[in-house]
Amino acid sequence: MRLRTGILLVVVLLIAALATLNWGLLSQPTPMSLGLTQVTAPLGLVMLGLTAVLGVVCLAYVFYLQSTVMLETRRHNKELQVQRDLADKAEASRFTELRNYLDAQEQSRAARNADLQAELVKRIEQLELGIKSRADQSDNTTAAHIGQLEDRIERRTAPSDINPQI
Repeated sequence: MRLRTGILLVVVLLIAALATLNWGLLSQPTPMSLGLTQVTAPLGLVMLGLTAVLGVVCLAYVFYLQSTVMLETRRHNKELQVQRDLADKAEASRFTELRNYLDAQEQSRAARNADLQAELVKRIEQLELGIKSRADQSDNTTAAHIGQLEDRIERRTAPSDINPQI
């Protein structure tokens, strides 16, 4: 941007220097035709004035374009900020949904683990009952066998009243 400004400044200075050096010639009145009428005026000053007016119009146009671009940029930045806010909200809602999904998965896993644990406890209790039942049966069987053995031993060792040996 500085190069353009420098070139423009050099051109303006050249025009000013040329006008200063040739002021006498520029201010000399000459007959000019305006289309419908003819006037006598300094042609150089008229042309210099038109050049100045053209420069002012160009500057006004540049300022207008720059202000338009700045306003448009500001509007785009506002829209971009709105879009960013929407994207942030959408991302936050996705994170919330993900957290809720993970919480639901964790709760279902915990429920499954609780169910499996309850089932395991139930099976262990059934196995304990079965082992206890078999232990009781084994004790009863052993007691019955011991009782039978005791009866046999008592019958063999007891004196018999029915058949006395003489």
